[in-house]
Amino acid sequence: MYELKTKETDADVLEYIETSVPENRREDAFKLLDLFTEASGFAGKMWGKSIIGFGSYHYTYASGHEGDAALAGFSQRKSKISIYLGCTGTDKDKLLSKLGKHTSGKGCVYINRLCDVDTDILKELIRLSIYELQTKYPANG
Repeated sequence: MYELKTKETDADVLEYIETSVPENRREDAFKLLDLFTEASGFAGKMWGKSIIGFGSYHYTYASGHEGDAALAGFSQRKSKISIYLGCTGTDKDKLLSKLGKHTSGKGCVYINRLCDVDTDILKELIRLSIYELQTKYPANG
């Protein structure tokens, strides 16, 4: 049976930023921590070794595969900051068109520095992601 590699851990988010994020990227990491906390209403938690996630949801696919994931999050990668979002569709596309300098994939937005993007738009993207995921995967029980 497949086991998820990226799970919520008890690791300390601030310690991770202080010890694992390159010094020249720490300021952005702390600002993103505050921005995601404000936009999501959740405290940051470590997911796996390098993702800071906010909130969580449980999903079950038609195939029967199920698991837990963060509602939104970010990770400081070597060359870019990865922002994990679960939103889709035209609302996401409209916001991305206003975000600033970025590239994107299916569930990620990649930025070089936080100053390259409009943080108010980023907050809207985070809120949209949380809304869509909580709507699609309402809490059980």
